[in-house]
Amino acid sequence: MSSYSTSTNKFSSRASRTFQPPLRALRVLRGLTLCLLLGLLLLPGACATRSPASDASDKKVKVGIVFDIGGKDDRSFNAAAYQGVLRAKKELPITLRDVEPGDPTSIEPAIRAFAQYGYNLIIGVGFAQGPILKQVAADYPQLHFAIIDSAVDLPNVAGLLFKEHEGSFLVGMIAAQTSKTGVLGFVGGMDIPLIHKFETGYEEGARYVNPKIRILQNYVGITDTAWNNPSKGRELANAQFEQGADIIFQAAGNSGLGVFDAAEAYKKLAIGVDANQNWVKPGFILTSMLKRIDNAVFSVVKDELEGKFKGGIHVYGLENDGVSYAMDEHNKKLISPAIIEKVEQAKQDIIAGKIKVTDAMAK
Repeated sequence: MSSYSTSTNKFSSRASRTFQPPLRALRVLRGLTLCLLLGLLLLPGACATRSPASDASDKKVKVGIVFDIGGKDDRSFNAAAYQGVLRAKKELPITLRDVEPGDPTSIEPAIRAFAQYGYNLIIGVGFAQGPILKQVAADYPQLHFAIIDSAVDLPNVAGLLFKEHEGSFLVGMIAAQTSKTGVLGFVGGMDIPLIHKFETGYEEGARYVNPKIRILQNYVGITDTAWNNPSKGRELANAQFEQGADIIFQAAGNSGLGVFDAAEAYKKLAIGVDANQNWVKPGFILTSMLKRIDNAVFSVVKDELEGKFKGGIHVYGLENDGVSYAMDEHNKKLISPAIIEKVEQAKQDIIAGKIKVTDAMAK
């Protein structure tokens, strides 16, 4: 968030304040409020007397990103997108601003504010922003937009989509080969087709290794709040552990942190999602299904800077490092080389088309 500045008239007497016309006072307050909002969202000194166009940062490509209500510190989906723009800011000559809306009603004003200030590339994080971004992009055809996990049929919008089912297949294989009870769990966030891709791929990967394995599944809810309810995530994970599951894959945003807490309490294992979450509960997270949102976001920013931006659908899968699984110092003792060898062979077979993983969202 950037800083802001305001200037106010200082009246020399109480009478001056007393006789200020009420209507004028309301207009001043309204103007200061709007200026404060835009200043906080976008530009240093946005309320100052100088024009925003005079800001030296305008000489750079301006990138704005609007996170979903989970916020950029969710250690998962939003955090991965944030890492992508941070890398772009570090390696490329861009000006970057970000907004964490906090609630769904704040998303459209944030996207429109970026557009009104002429940001070259505006990124929406999450499928729920698709309809909003489509409306704004249609109003500003000269600007470029990107949306994660959604496709918008406009030439100035890049839809960044992922083959989550392929990465989930691999972590399902790892889970099935590691499980001692023959029972696995899955906790999804919002019960929607996108998260069904994770669940279906995970189940198919597990059954590829062990056709008789049992898989429990639950979803946190059916509204946006399902992504930000760790207590419910923990409650569902507790129930699955009580039913015999010894490994649970969570695809639930902030709610998934509750699954990690349950894994630690029960001395069982969990699987992270989107970003590498192995470090969150070392020793209790078997691996993480990496959805390389960071790579996709960095790529679209780089394309914008180089004048290579292309609207339409951009797909990221195993073949272009769009999805994967995480191995590091936190989990290397949990997964044997023999398991990795089998998973890597399956990865190559999926890329070659020898193994077909079901895409639950395919029409």
